[in-house]
Amino acid sequence: MNKTTRATQTSLVTPQTAPPDELVDAEVLAFRANFEERSPLDELVREGARRMLQAAMEAEVDVFIAQHAGRRDEQGRRQVVRNGRLPAREILTGAGPLEVSQPRVRDKSPRREGRVTFSPSVLPPYLRRSKAIEELIPWLYLKGISTGDFSEALQALVGEQAKGLSANVIVRLKETWADEYDEWMRRDLSSTQYVYIWADGIHANIRLEDDANKKQCLLVLMGATTDGRKELIGVIDGYRESKQSWLEFLLDLKQRGLTIDPKLAVGDGALGFWAALREVFPTAREQRCWVHKTANVLNKLPRSVQPKAKADIHEIWQAETRQAANEAFDHFIEKYGPKYEPACECLKKDRDVLLTFYDFPAEHWAHLRTTNPIESTFATIRLRHRRTKGNGTRRASLTMMFKLAQSAQKRWRRLNGHALILPLLQGKTFQDGFLQDAA
Repeated sequence: MNKTTRATQTSLVTPQTAPPDELVDAEVLAFRANFEERSPLDELVREGARRMLQAAMEAEVDVFIAQHAGRRDEQGRRQVVRNGRLPAREILTGAGPLEVSQPRVRDKSPRREGRVTFSPSVLPPYLRRSKAIEELIPWLYLKGISTGDFSEALQALVGEQAKGLSANVIVRLKETWADEYDEWMRRDLSSTQYVYIWADGIHANIRLEDDANKKQCLLVLMGATTDGRKELIGVIDGYRESKQSWLEFLLDLKQRGLTIDPKLAVGDGALGFWAALREVFPTAREQRCWVHKTANVLNKLPRSVQPKAKADIHEIWQAETRQAANEAFDHFIEKYGPKYEPACECLKKDRDVLLTFYDFPAEHWAHLRTTNPIESTFATIRLRHRRTKGNGTRRASLTMMFKLAQSAQKRWRRLNGHALILPLLQGKTFQDGFLQDAA
């Protein structure tokens, strides 16, 4: 890491050199506000939390001993008894560090293999961080903080008590994330139906692989459920965006129970996905992404023409009716065709599948005309890759994509007009976005 980069990262996390609040990530400020400048009220809250935790352990140990009151020796003496306390330990929590002392229980049964041990549910063995802090760690990592800078960053947020959170924590977290990904990709989908699906790919650089494996294409699929909620369906390490990679992906989903064809699939012009979709979900209709198509068309035009051409393309997919869209489409071809035939051919070849959305509820159009739900997630992933120069291995890259997409999923908004999904599933017809009377 060069000195400039190092200085930039340090300025974000070191209290003594912290920049003005407006230059710091708003989420960092919000979190840090919970830990800085503790007032007497803060200390009172922390002491109250410590006493409550201690009291909960005392109550739990009393219940544990009562449950084993029947374990007695030949003289009738209890075998399971209290035996002082373990050394006090400090737990790092969102309320600050809390020092607690766990009651110790001794089982005097002669047979070692039959002895019981006490472990309070509120304080698992070896716990040093609360769940709130555990969730902060991956948040920082996904924001681009490098493994080596973690101790410094955490100290800036929660104080000196964070010194013990070393880089090894991040290594273990990544291993845990990989296991979570494997389990998630084996989950049963038989009770799930997706009305719409969005497909796209992201290309990543891999630092530590051989030359043949330095380029990676991650295939991503997300869907809208029957109640209008968007979900991440799957993400795999594919070979470019080939038909075979997409075919294996979709067939795996079908084998795990996703047997009902979606009503509509949204994606860019990558032929591999569409060829695979037609084999696995043959009744699904197709909608090409207008953002990708616009970029491809403008790429074939001189820079001086692009602003006007972009506005004319906008007139097509923002038209209120299919007829108006077709008129705008014809106008574009007539206007630019004589001088810029390649650009017009690029637009014309997908004409029908660019306008499929007119057969679906108008309230859904904003979601269906582009792959933006995935693109917005990709923006976070690209940020992570820029800051870390890519992941070290293909496995790490795949796992990171999974965790970033999971994090982004929490902010995906429900479909507008989700109540209109029901008539769509019932086979009702929509024309220019409006439900048609069954006459």
